[in-house]
Amino acid sequence: MDTIPEMPVAALRDRLHRLRLELARQGLTGFIVPHADEHQSEYLPPSAERLAWLTGFKGSAGMAIVLRDKAVIFVDGRYTPQVRSEIDPESFTPKHLVETPPAQWLGENIGPGDRVGYSPWLLTVAEVKRFAAACRNAGAELVAVADNPVDAVWTDRPAPPLGAVSLHPVVLAGEEASAKIARLQAALADRKAAATVLAQADSIAWTFNIRGADIAHNPVALAYA
Repeated sequence: MDTIPEMPVAALRDRLHRLRLELARQGLTGFIVPHADEHQSEYLPPSAERLAWLTGFKGSAGMAIVLRDKAVIFVDGRYTPQVRSEIDPESFTPKHLVETPPAQWLGENIGPGDRVGYSPWLLTVAEVKRFAAACRNAGAELVAVADNPVDAVWTDRPAPPLGAVSLHPVVLAGEEASAKIARLQAALADRKAAATVLAQADSIAWTFNIRGADIAHNPVALAYA
């Protein structure tokens, strides 16, 4: 990723400070910042690089948890050397996400009455369940926020992408979009379901035979269906 430039330590510390002020304004004890966008994409548009903006870490997977008096960034073994070279160690403590799962760490570092925020657009259902259980066991509360506090302090955040969308020729797709949709509708009927929601860009690209330009080197359009 080359969209988030290297930042001086002072700038990174200022971002963390401003985020904590925003958390206090929203009545939150802490906040969970995943490497994710609203479509659970592996590769993110610049507007969704919240983890990189806040911590300086530019890897393709990770998660940070910011509390009032401590902050941790979790990565897997691929990124152990990288994360140590990119973050400010006075601001964030790196952890291995397998050896120290984020939900476990959170549960061990919060207490009764604490309110930990998260964006419901950015965590998976499984992640929410794990964090909710950790908070509940600690006597704390997991809070879904309407306004992401990172976005509130990221004053020069890039605009979300709006790239051109084109039809993918059926000679290359191998099947008309109408036929794919009919098969999906049949599968829904078999399961006695009224509808399904598509949020992942590659699934939408396949279903509707479209291609986009919202993420560098990925021919997808960020959309919902």
